[in-house]
Amino acid sequence: MSGASARSSGPEMSDDVVELRVHGAANTSAGQVLEVSEVEQVAGDRSGGFYRPRRHCSCSSGERVTVEAYRWADLPSGTVVRTLSLVFLLPFMLANLAIWMRPANPGSDAIVRSLCRLLALTITALYVLAFAGVALDLVAWKCMGSAHCLAGRTWLSWLGGQPVGLRLAVLAVVPAIAIGLLWRASTRPGKMFDAFRAPADEVSEHRLSGIGQWDAGPLVGRLRSIHVAAAFATLDVTLLAARAATGASASTIALAVAAGTVLTTCVVLLCVPPLIDRAASNQRLDRITRTARTVAVALTVVVTVHVLASPAPWHEGGGLPGYGAILTSLFVSQTILLAILGAVLLWGRDRRRDAIPLLGLGALVIAASAVSLAVAVSGELVYRVADFLDRDAPTGEGLASGLPPALTWAIFGFFRTVLFTLVVAVPVILISRRRRLRAAAAVVACDYPGRPPGAAPRLRQVQKAIARARFTERLIPLAVVYACLAGVGTATTTLGLLELLPNESVQRYARLPGDLITFSIAFGSWGIAAIILGLIIGGIFAYRTVEFRRHVGVLWDLGTFWPRAAHPFAPPCYAERAVPELTRRITYLVGRGNLVLLTAHSHGSVLAAATVLQLPPQVSSGVALLTHGSPLSRLYARLFPAFVDDEVLHEIGARVGWRWVNLWRDTDSIGGWIFSAHRRAAPVTAGQPAATVDRRLRDPADVVPLPGDSVPPPIQGHRPSGSDRRYAEAARELIERLRQPMGSRPRPGDPPTGH
Repeated sequence: MSGASARSSGPEMSDDVVELRVHGAANTSAGQVLEVSEVEQVAGDRSGGFYRPRRHCSCSSGERVTVEAYRWADLPSGTVVRTLSLVFLLPFMLANLAIWMRPANPGSDAIVRSLCRLLALTITALYVLAFAGVALDLVAWKCMGSAHCLAGRTWLSWLGGQPVGLRLAVLAVVPAIAIGLLWRASTRPGKMFDAFRAPADEVSEHRLSGIGQWDAGPLVGRLRSIHVAAAFATLDVTLLAARAATGASASTIALAVAAGTVLTTCVVLLCVPPLIDRAASNQRLDRITRTARTVAVALTVVVTVHVLASPAPWHEGGGLPGYGAILTSLFVSQTILLAILGAVLLWGRDRRRDAIPLLGLGALVIAASAVSLAVAVSGELVYRVADFLDRDAPTGEGLASGLPPALTWAIFGFFRTVLFTLVVAVPVILISRRRRLRAAAAVVACDYPGRPPGAAPRLRQVQKAIARARFTERLIPLAVVYACLAGVGTATTTLGLLELLPNESVQRYARLPGDLITFSIAFGSWGIAAIILGLIIGGIFAYRTVEFRRHVGVLWDLGTFWPRAAHPFAPPCYAERAVPELTRRITYLVGRGNLVLLTAHSHGSVLAAATVLQLPPQVSSGVALLTHGSPLSRLYARLFPAFVDDEVLHEIGARVGWRWVNLWRDTDSIGGWIFSAHRRAAPVTAGQPAATVDRRLRDPADVVPLPGDSVPPPIQGHRPSGSDRRYAEAARELIERLRQPMGSRPRPGDPPTGH
């Protein structure tokens, strides 16, 4: 759909321009975006609002140009509590992110979506089994049957000596509460985000336009009901397996069949994307998912009463009967699903010669990372609690020594995955460094010819900055290596079915010292604990420290940009509010006769792109786009090929009449060009307006001090370009093009007017 239309068909335009700035992934204040000290809010609220310089401020950005900022930084984070919640929900967020990384292949789309949703469901089940392992296996079954464990612990001894059924029934409340907390937390953000809806008419038909325009509420509700039902059914199966260890009664079998039916129903619903993705008006499907959830909750109550009241004797000694087998079976299911997902992605990959290598495997990488992290955290949770309960128990006699072998394999597998990835990464860094430095040297020689000898140290700094920025492309194969190793690590947990431990197996078959493996497991356990602690600290500092958030906060902003389409317990999608809010604000400004220069930095350019796709033609005819540090082509086109490709990028340009300038630097490790590098001056081919979009900024401006200065200009890298003179020049050019009469504006396909 073309963005050019006659001015007479839209609102009457004046020459007043609103420069609407959208910041990137950083906890940036409105004053920093506007580059003023005093601001006032003109629309929105504290989480996401529009700001302008205070009226009595003497600053001005140009003739009849009003500068306005859209601050959305508090939508994905906002408070320390919400930021920390992202840390604990990280496996869920990664599982949800995987479904958006699927390739643009209609033939495999439904299969990939089903596999991603099934993997997300297994992570929910693993969450339940981790709490069941702590509450039922460690505390109710083992600790309360051990006088040594209960000694001095009055908060546990009150249940000590009670019948096993009573202990299990009481402690089953812990995983049930954990499920309820997730259920409650996933419904709370709805009021904040769901109240903002985009206009449904005249939007692009491309998939990216659905971000913010698509009503994800019904899908999230259905997924939530399915996951809650599966979570309670998982708890039921765990309790019933323990009850059936000494012989299953008819009632136990009937309840097990009912729990299995609930799980099967959940799996079937997720395996039929056309069914689960139906429109909001399909009330029958909503009733089915809600019924499954209600039945699962009621079944849990019945199973708990059955465990409490059953007169049959309980199996004595060892761990909770059936728990290890259930846990290992779940790991086997995850391994099979990852293998099938990898096969489907490889079969449906882009086979064109000019295709980006490994494009479309992002779904496998992120799904494997989500599973690996969930397995490691679950194993670490159980292991740490067991270590806490053991206290000064003799070696080999504590609760930790009786954990299911699958958990020990999980910790060992995570340690092995991280270690081997680092072993591969070191030579990749060293081998690619020489090539990256050589390419950087060519850029430096072209940008700074004839520099004095005293500038040599600064030239080396610039060369190293460019070389570091080019390492981003090397992360893709490393991520695939990690995903493969994580899949192998998850697969080795299946050895728990054979009751084999890592130290015994490696010592027997690999002829390595068993003590070395035991040390590796302990080291891996503490490494997982350190990672969790680091994520917590990172979550706090990402909210409190701007510079820290520029690096760490990118993960949260990237993950929470995409709606919840695979895992309902993932953090809410802020784009469901930000994109419609930007769309409505631009429509309002243009409707009042203003022209709008939409400027966006870093991840803000992704919000701007989705916004442009939702603007009606009569509105986009009064809009120009200026992006800087944009990851649209460099990262998003690689990670999300089904949503960002050449087609949608050209449609964005066409919608704004190719009034689009993209600024990029060689020192930027995140942003880059959109259509072409333009490293050397070359004539632009007529009929290719996309060739006029990208403009490279030499960074730094010079390697020697400028007149009146004592130090060379700084290397900007991924920092915003708002204070750069060349940014101001590009903004003025776009404003002039906006103010041209509609008939004299270049249209898509016309020879560009040059720049």
